[in-house]
Amino acid sequence: MNINLFLHKIMKDKDGNNLLHLAAQLAPIHKLNVVSGAALQMQRELQWFKLRKEGEELMKKTADSYTITATLIITIVFAAAITIPGGNNGDTGKAIYLTRPSFIVFAISDAISLFTSTTSLLSLLSILTARYCDEDFLYKLPKRLIDGLVMLFLSVTSLMVAFSTALYTVSGQENNWILIPIAALTCLPVASFVTLQFPLLVELISSTPWYLWQTK
Repeated sequence: MNINLFLHKIMKDKDGNNLLHLAAQLAPIHKLNVVSGAALQMQRELQWFKLRKEGEELMKKTADSYTITATLIITIVFAAAITIPGGNNGDTGKAIYLTRPSFIVFAISDAISLFTSTTSLLSLLSILTARYCDEDFLYKLPKRLIDGLVMLFLSVTSLMVAFSTALYTVSGQENNWILIPIAALTCLPVASFVTLQFPLLVELISSTPWYLWQTK
């Protein structure tokens, strides 16, 4: 049990009431009568249910869009792992450029992209299959979406690195100058992803209470 919660339970005021007793007490009558009449109170409750429904639809729509992107990346990097740059040696079956540093970077970045995109896909699928209880909107759903976005960003970055190193391995060994435009163009989709999706990630992190990150 959290030590702070335990202290709040055993601490009592001058009347002998602990935290549970105080929580069970009714609010003053002028606080309870802020909404006059059952009709207006029902109106507020209906607005809350409507907001919850809109939040569920928005979360599913967002997760569905990112799921398609993650699936496409998985397909691309898996195909790249099978059709390696330069092909295989007909006698040994090993990659022709196996000993080149650029090929090693390609293999590592391609594997990272595959693993991170798969993790992102699983995290986003868990949003689509969630129960969407009231408490899920507080921590579970934002946390899963944050995990999916972070993994998707790492996947896109690794994918660009894998593509660049594969292109350099095949055609850039004798033309080192080609590495400069490749590196510059690689930064373009990564920067675009950060520019377009980073505000959503920041908003999700800032809106999720930090004490939940520490206790969950």
